[in-house]
Amino acid sequence: MEKTIPIDGKKVKFKAAGGNALRYKMQFGRDFMVDIAKMDDLTKLKVNIQKDNRQPTYEEIKSLDTEVFYNIAWVLAKTADDSIPEPLTWLDSFETFPLMEILPELGPLIAASMGTSKKKLNVKGNQREKNSLLIPF
Repeated sequence: MEKTIPIDGKKVKFKAAGGNALRYKMQFGRDFMVDIAKMDDLTKLKVNIQKDNRQPTYEEIKSLDTEVFYNIAWVLAKTADDSIPEPLTWLDSFETFPLMEILPELGPLIAASMGTSKKKLNVKGNQREKNSLLIPF
């Protein structure tokens, strides 16, 4: 699955592939699935601020590990285009990188990288909706 997103006047390709998790681990030394789970904090924050019609507090923003989000974006872009340079060099090639606008666009690619879909999944005899991170333990 691929998607092209305009960022700072450039068309940037992103791609989901089976190797995303390993590429992430090789580049950043961190587990892709663990870091994806951190995105749940961002989702909860977004829901809360929208529900309360307010801006996020300093403490809420400080608690987010935004490096994870940039790393995920880089891996998806690197998978689509192997000529993309190292993460910091790539990010510096943009005057602006509106992460909060880009992340919702990348959600389906992240889900595809993990093999999730909206289908029902039978996990240990239980039917569950497979629309978010689901780890069958």
